[in-house]
Amino acid sequence: MAIVAAMLRSLPGGSLFGESWGGEGPPAVVALHGWGRSHADFAGVFGPGAGRQAPPVLGPDLPGFGATPPPPEPWGSAEYARVVAAMVEAACGPGAAPVVLLGHSFGGRVAVTLAAARPDLVGGLVLTGVPLVRRPGARRRPPVGYRLVRGLRRLGLVGEERLERARRHHGSADYRNAEGVMRGVLVRLLGEDYRPALVALRCPLELVWGDDDAEVPLSVAEAAAALVPGATLTVFAGAGHLTPLSVPGPLRQAVDRVLQAAGT
Repeated sequence: MAIVAAMLRSLPGGSLFGESWGGEGPPAVVALHGWGRSHADFAGVFGPGAGRQAPPVLGPDLPGFGATPPPPEPWGSAEYARVVAAMVEAACGPGAAPVVLLGHSFGGRVAVTLAAARPDLVGGLVLTGVPLVRRPGARRRPPVGYRLVRGLRRLGLVGEERLERARRHHGSADYRNAEGVMRGVLVRLLGEDYRPALVALRCPLELVWGDDDAEVPLSVAEAAAALVPGATLTVFAGAGHLTPLSVPGPLRQAVDRVLQAAGT
C-alpha cells in the first residue's frame, strides 16, 4: 500500500483536526492523546520516523487541544467518546472492521468509555498512563483550606477573586493551567468512575506502563488489569508518564499485538 503523508487536516466527520499515518484505506487504529497534549505525541509511534509502515491510523486533536476548538460546554468522557465515534463511523463506513484504540492518559479515559458503549466500533484497546481507578490513599475531598474559602464565598464573605486564588493554590497543575470550559471538563473527568466501563469490556486489552510514572502509578494499572479478564500488562523500567514519547516502539508493538488478537 502507498504511504500517506502526515498532514494536519480536518478528519472525517468534520469536527476534529489531526493527522493520518500509514497505509491507505479505512483506519485500523485511532490514537487518542493525553490532557494538554495533541496528536503529535504519536508521530514517533506511527509516523514516517517510526521505522516501518503503520496500518492506517487516525490521530485526532480532541476538542480543546491542538487545532480542535473546545467543546461548547464542559464535557465528560461520554461526550468526547461520541465525537470520536462519529469520526470513526465517517472514516470507516458501513461494514468496516472495528478499530483498535490507543489511549494515553486523558485519551484512555475516552477510549475505555467508547469501547464499553460501542463494542461494534472498537475491536481492541491499548491503554497507557490512564487514571482508570483511584490510587490507594488518594485524596477524595478538597483540602480544608480550599473548602473554608469556598464556604466563605457561598456566604458572600469573600469575593470570586479570592476563591480563584484558592483554586489555583490548592489545585493541580492541570487545573491551574485550564481555563474557561476546559476547567469544567477537567472537573467532570476527575469525578468519573471507569470501573463499570472496564468490567463491561469484551475486547482485547493491553496496558503499557512505565514504572516511573509519577502521575498515574503502576498500582493503578495493576488494579485496572485485575478488573478485566485476559488483560495483559507490560511494564517498562525507567519510563515515566509520557510513554508515547519515551517508549514509542513498545507501544507500536502492543498495538500490533492487539490488532492481531482482534483479527483486524
